[in-house]
Amino acid sequence: MAKTRELCKDIRDQILDLNKAGIGYGTIGKQLGEKATTVGAIIRKWKKFKMTVNHPRSGSPCKISPRGASMIMRKVRDQPRTTRQNLVNDLKRAGTTVSKKTISNTLRRHGLKSCSARKVPLLKPVHVQAHLKFSNDHLDDPEEEWEKVMWSDERKIELFGLNSTRLV
Repeated sequence: MAKTRELCKDIRDQILDLNKAGIGYGTIGKQLGEKATTVGAIIRKWKKFKMTVNHPRSGSPCKISPRGASMIMRKVRDQPRTTRQNLVNDLKRAGTTVSKKTISNTLRRHGLKSCSARKVPLLKPVHVQAHLKFSNDHLDDPEEEWEKVMWSDERKIELFGLNSTRLV
């Protein structure tokens, strides 16, 4: 259901006065420029609750203010690999205590969701140049020279936890 504007208290009171005078919903709507269904809803609300003011909305209010949400978004945009716990600690320093789930919900509400980081080496141009220099320097080395080299697997093995899989 789409959001609609709320009628001010004066218009609601006018609707009730005209209804008590015996005028129908359609006629009241045409006089005040509202739909007949809106007029009927206000009158039914009056009959049920004997009041025309709006009821408070259901659900608890947001713990993170719009300013806090923009702070979170700014931090994530500047440092994409930051963790939810870091964001919780930042908000705690600012005076707001929230859970990691609340941070996730806020990020999702603003269009960000967690993904696994790509497992690719982050080679900078300096690394590429060093690799090429090494290759060119050892291009003409004999095979006996390479037999002296001890080849090792450079994979990092973690005994506990996931092998460096981080959600970003």
